[in-house]
Amino acid sequence: MYFTGIIIALITFIIIGLCHPLVIKVEYYSGTRYWWTFLVGGLLCIGCALLVSNVIVSSVLGVTGASLLWGIGELFHQKKRVEKGWFPMNPKRKDEYPPKRKR
Repeated sequence: MYFTGIIIALITFIIIGLCHPLVIKVEYYSGTRYWWTFLVGGLLCIGCALLVSNVIVSSVLGVTGASLLWGIGELFHQKKRVEKGWFPMNPKRKDEYPPKRKR
């Protein structure tokens, strides 16, 4: 039996599961100003995936890179979710959000 696909699937599930709270925490504590770290990390992981011959390690690097690149968009979407009130706003950074309109 070959477990390579199952191992990659489980690791992918874990990586995606870790990136979701990472995006929420980064937006809460620092806003969207560090989106470029997701870009650099994602590109580095994808670049390294091209250089690694081990299928599992290369897959993990590729999935991590893709998840970090996807996280850039999610970071900006998270800011909009905070503005809508779906997630808590960091009170120390409330001046970074537009004021709420009264209805």
